[in-house]
Order: sequence, then C-alpha cells, then structure tokens
Amino acid sequence: MQSSLHKYGSSDQQVVSFHQPGDGGAIHGTAVLVHGGYWREAFTADLMVPLAADLVTRGWAVANVEYRRVGQAPAPFAMVNDVSTALQCALDWSAESGNPRKVVGIGHSVGAQLGMLNVGLLDAFVALAPVTDLPRAYREDLGESAVKGFIGDHTEDLPALLERYSPVHQLPLGKPLLVVHGSDDQRVPVDHSKEYCAKAKSLGDTVDFRQLSHLDHLQAINPEGTHWPQVVEWMQARLVDQPT
Repeated sequence: MQSSLHKYGSSDQQVVSFHQPGDGGAIHGTAVLVHGGYWREAFTADLMVPLAADLVTRGWAVANVEYRRVGQAPAPFAMVNDVSTALQCALDWSAESGNPRKVVGIGHSVGAQLGMLNVGLLDAFVALAPVTDLPRAYREDLGESAVKGFIGDHTEDLPALLERYSPVHQLPLGKPLLVVHGSDDQRVPVDHSKEYCAKAKSLGDTVDFRQLSHLDHLQAINPEGTHWPQVVEWMQARLVDQPT
C-alpha cells in the first residue's frame, strides 16, 4: 500500500491521508472517508483506518479526512469548510495520481452530515448511521448535548443555524445515496434515517436504504460486519459498473 499525508490548512487537524494499492493493479475509484464522533476532538480519523485498509485491498484509492472539531474550529461553518477543502484535495490527488475520476464519499454519524453538506463535489455518497436532522437531534439531546457543542455560542438565530447544517433541510441531494443504519443504534435513532430517506425519495433523489438488525452505532464502520460487503457492492454498481 502506498500512503502519503497532505495538509490543507495551518492546523495540525487539517490533514488528509491518502492510500492506494501498491501492486500497480487497476483502481476502481477514490473513496473519501469522513469520521464521526459528534464533532468532539477526542474522536479522530483513526476511527476510519480499518475501512481504509479494507478498501485498499479491494482496489480502491482512499482519502481519510481529518478536520477541526469542537474546541479547534471557530464556528460550525469552519468544520463544514474543512471537509469541503479536504474533498477538493482528494479530487486533486486522484487526478494527479491518474486514478479514475469517480469519487464516493463515505461518512459515519456526523461525518456523514459534514460530507452530505458537501456532496456536490462527489459522484455518490454512503451514509453510515448518519446525523441528518440537527433540529431534531437538538430537541432529543442526542450525544449528550452534542448539537449544542457544535453550534457553540452562535445562537443568535438558532433555528436557522440548525436547519442550515442539517442534510434533511438541504434536500434534494442530487447524487446517488446509500444509507445504512442499525435498528439497535442507541446514538442516532434509526427513525432519523427513515424520515430522511422518505423525504429524499419524495423529492426525486436516488436513495437505497438498508435497515439492519443488531447493528449498533460503532459497528457501522466495522469492515468485518455483514453489512460491509453490501456497501462495497453498491459502490461498485453505482460508480464502476455504470456506463460513462
């Protein structure tokens, strides 16, 4: 496996790690990984390392994104902008490396939220146990008041801010989407994804929704889980096997 690290800002957290197969074989496309952790600095891009390693063995180039989080980013927009800049870095790296210009985002939890807000840069998106509705998450106090931490002191127009950073309020997505969510998820209730997918479909989006029993929040990013081969098959079908 060939690996490199790229900084896209002045902070030590504004980095993307790039990986691709080292055997010279054909590369299907680039997967850009965005980790979750309810925007808290204790949770890093290391969460996505097992997925990155698995995808490289399957013939994918991988960009694993780190971004500034609560306590590091001055405002919610800074986190969204970090992911946007990192995605553009991944696109540039893919082109410079001669890889196919087919790029899929894979986001977990709030990583899915941040990625979906920047989906215009991508060809498709995989949302694993995503946070899609910040007003609802705020009302339900998910993640031990995580949304309050994300918004910070910028509460002069709280309802508008919550909607601005909610994927469900930015529909239609306009790109193929796979949502995978476990019935046993205690961190983000599966009903959030059900309602998001229903609204997306009603607005004409192409959405595949997989609700799986016995899949908790963290297991959604376990490449040894029974759901993971289905995710890779979807990526192959949506990005690789489609006629150009």
